[in-house]
Amino acid sequence: MLITHDTRCALDLVVDLVNTTPEGDETDGLPDVAALDGFARDHDLSDVGVLSEFDLSAVRKIRGRFAAVFAAADARTAAGLINDLVAAAGTTPRLTDHDGYDWHVHYFAPGASVADHIAADCGMALAFFVVAGEQERLRRCEAPDCRRAFVDLSRNRSRRYCDSRTCGNRLHVAAYRARRKEAAG
Repeated sequence: MLITHDTRCALDLVVDLVNTTPEGDETDGLPDVAALDGFARDHDLSDVGVLSEFDLSAVRKIRGRFAAVFAAADARTAAGLINDLVAAAGTTPRLTDHDGYDWHVHYFAPGASVADHIAADCGMALAFFVVAGEQERLRRCEAPDCRRAFVDLSRNRSRRYCDSRTCGNRLHVAAYRARRKEAAG
């Protein structure tokens, strides 16, 4: 599956957005407008303008809808959720070559809100996975105390943890210690 630079940026953005409130966690990584502004700057979102409480509320709403895409049991369910997100954003695909980037497609309308911008671009990035029959690559970390979202871009679709250095390594070390303890008996 070919993933272009702008699609990869949208995938990183949607994963980071969903992970601002990991599944089962009460902490909100977007507690205020300043945090949303920082999030937009960190992801180089273009044309977002001055953000407000309305923008924060709208982004939090689509965040929950994107989380549902990662939890979708099948491609049909994921497709329905993505279709709703993209349609509500009022997509207007257009070619652009701004800020030193080569030609790429923006799916949001000029002047769109930050929530519509994210819903359109990220919705389309996730749509490419459904179209390619790769919806199962949209996953949650299998570490029982994590559950962060990630996109499995491994060649054989075998990635199980959001980060192998933290979640994966921690679980492997725990399993090793349990085996040694059992063997020592």
